Amino acid sequence: MALAGYPLGLRFTFLDRTEDTPGGQLAEIITGDFDDPALLERLAAECDCLTFDWENVPVEPLKKLSGDTPILPPLAALETGQDRLAEKQLFARLGIPTAGYATVDSKAELAEAAGRLEYPCLLKTRRMGYDGKGQYMLRGEDDLEPAWEALGGTALILEEFVNFDYEVSQVAARSTRGETCFYPLARNVHKGGILHYSIAPWSAPVLETHAREYLEAMLEHFDYAGILTVEFFVCGERLIANEMAPRVHNSGHWTIEGAHTSQFENHVRGILGLPLGDPSARGHSAMVNLLGAMPELSALLDIQGAHVHDYGKSPRPLRKIGHCTLVCDEQADRDNKLQDLLELASTEID
Repeated sequence: MALAGYPLGLRFTFLDRTEDTPGGQLAEIITGDFDDPALLERLAAECDCLTFDWENVPVEPLKKLSGDTPILPPLAALETGQDRLAEKQLFARLGIPTAGYATVDSKAELAEAAGRLEYPCLLKTRRMGYDGKGQYMLRGEDDLEPAWEALGGTALILEEFVNFDYEVSQVAARSTRGETCFYPLARNVHKGGILHYSIAPWSAPVLETHAREYLEAMLEHFDYAGILTVEFFVCGERLIANEMAPRVHNSGHWTIEGAHTSQFENHVRGILGLPLGDPSARGHSAMVNLLGAMPELSALLDIQGAHVHDYGKSPRPLRKIGHCTLVCDEQADRDNKLQDLLELASTEID
């Protein structure tokens, strides 16, 4: 967001738990806990607008801030995105298809819900689960005990297993003035529960029409400003909403070079009430996450059309430490070069 905002004459201050973060390389960083009232008050006093790029920021301390510094996207959207049950209830309220589900607060409720939803089904923590964390697949009654042992003790939700064809994500932007735009649909491929790569634009006109209708309803519901992303399972010509993200999203990183205006720039424009930029694609794009350790820079740059984004994070198994975008004029060229990128990225995962 800072890199996108600097050419517009904007300046940024960050709050994070350590200085060793991407934001700390670019601007002033206030270090401390996200729920520290004094630090939040300081941040609000220094800024014209507060925003976030992680949906698990504590909501209650933000609600208690004095002054009138706007926090966007709205806290209601942030709060909904933090709880899988609240997400499902919102989807149902707005007529957005989603998987069957049941709340689980005891071992007995788990057994009853599993019998009602039928096997296989997925037990998930309602909060803090991402990149495949906080989940347990139940394939039969024998899995009830180990699933409860693994995840019991916190608020849980049991979800119907969706035998989907593939996953797509729809990224939308809305400004405080009510202006709305949509990025082309992206298809996502995961590996070990973590997004491995995305390709865009993904040509599926019927799906894209439905996805935009669903996000439009959500944007209006929250009186939203900023970037909103929803991941959908695709079942034939039908979309099943999986998760919402009230923030810039990993599957939208392709827009940095692949769209006329990136999701990051439109997020900043949206929360500041500036006119939104053109979200259309420049060509055929892909984004590959770089996990664990960075591949050799020269090998990545040897692929024409590739753009490297190194987050400056220390290596750690399966940690997202960077990504590479790819933009080509022709789809076939993109697809061939994507395979080269995936080979380089996979050597750091395996």
